Amino acid sequence: MAESTSHSPEPDVSKEHPISEHWVWAGEHRPAMPRKFVESMTSNWADVPFGPEVHLAAPYSAARRVVLGEALEGRTLVIPTGNPKVRANDTDYAFRPGSDFFYFTGCMESDAVLVITPGINGPRSLLYIAERRNHQTHEFFTDARYGELWVGPRRGIAEAAHYYDIATAPLSNLMSDLADLENVVTLRGFDAAVDAAIAPHVDDALLAQTASELRLIKDDFEVAQLQLAIDYTVKGFEDVVRALPEAEGRGERVIEGIFNLRARVEGNDVGYGTIAASGSNATILHWMQNDGAVRSGDLLLLDAGVECHNLYTADVTRTMPINGVFSPAQRRIYDLVFEAQSQAIEAVKPGVDFLEPHRVAMKVLAQGLYDLGIMKVDPEDALRPEVQAFRRYTLHGVSHWLGIDVHDCANARNELFRSELEVGHVLTVEPGLYFQETDLTVPEEYRGIGVRIEDDILVTADGYRNLSAALPREASAVEAWMKQIWSNGPTKLGL
Repeated sequence: MAESTSHSPEPDVSKEHPISEHWVWAGEHRPAMPRKFVESMTSNWADVPFGPEVHLAAPYSAARRVVLGEALEGRTLVIPTGNPKVRANDTDYAFRPGSDFFYFTGCMESDAVLVITPGINGPRSLLYIAERRNHQTHEFFTDARYGELWVGPRRGIAEAAHYYDIATAPLSNLMSDLADLENVVTLRGFDAAVDAAIAPHVDDALLAQTASELRLIKDDFEVAQLQLAIDYTVKGFEDVVRALPEAEGRGERVIEGIFNLRARVEGNDVGYGTIAASGSNATILHWMQNDGAVRSGDLLLLDAGVECHNLYTADVTRTMPINGVFSPAQRRIYDLVFEAQSQAIEAVKPGVDFLEPHRVAMKVLAQGLYDLGIMKVDPEDALRPEVQAFRRYTLHGVSHWLGIDVHDCANARNELFRSELEVGHVLTVEPGLYFQETDLTVPEEYRGIGVRIEDDILVTADGYRNLSAALPREASAVEAWMKQIWSNGPTKLGL
């Protein structure tokens, strides 16, 4: 790690230092710098070239801004991306732009703000973005959060205008410009300074709601990005299988690390915290500690997704035998979940209620639990809303929307969030069964078994397309897949 530096603003080096005109104050805990050194550090640097390309999403983002502006006609819309978040003292988490901001701009820079104003010829968009901290200013080497010597080149006002194909303005002008605007609606909770500068508006929540609802239907660019993220995720699952022999004795951390390596090599990052749950940890729905043992004879539930460079994420789950072969008890539970998922996926088509795949899967699971002697209540009774006896073993829903966020479009109205499926919707289908080690209602042979199978499904005009179909689902196919990967030799981690 490089030397620690303060995030507090640096002084104007043009002012004389109180000690001597030959020295410049450098910040708390840092010694003053000779002025000659400052002058040398801000001269004799070539310009950093940015290519002539325009962001792939630029035409899509422009069209989305028009739709948003027309949906909230007569209002000025302010959408911040957010600021860096401190991880520890003077080090930040890796910045990820606000999802709505990114959807409407394609911009990855922190602190930026999109403003959409009404116009005679339609909505007008202006992206406020920070000036570059390049060699023309002392911040180039004194500002550890933004200085380009510290964090690399950033697109400034002119470069951003070209790359994102949008009018831009200096971020330093934002507050004074906001003061001159009327009927301002803000996406709150991302930028404290913006929130403080703009009075609450009755339609603030409507802006968040409308943005989420526009994101429900994926365009061609989004579907392609999701497919890319899923393709990378398939590679990550193959990596994990290849490394499983090495993970035994070392634990779930190896599995998490192997998958996350693929996410960084191919994409931007993981789309959410990887769930690498072996043995009874698979019965914990959001197990993300990933510090348990990996043992031959147990199952591994891997719920993971790569986030591509344009921030769309996969969300896929496979449950696999660590030694490559399901035991009879594991196979019975797995086959039941597989059947539930298969029927649920087949239920996906335009015009079907969002919850229909869930209902189909729960009907299959309830019958199967009864047939296995785990659930004593008759399936028909168990499925009644006032009973739901099956839910002890399968607590979560079967589907959620997928996109820039792993649980996408959360601010949409419930009547649209749970609406009929339409062409362009992308949802997960992920039934599961989880038998806790301490659950005395479960026969002993099933205790500690957790199984979930999850795929990412695009609604099409004639039904659906399984975007993650490249990963095998049926038990025998999973075993054959693992065997084939191992035939090429396991990964040697050198730990």
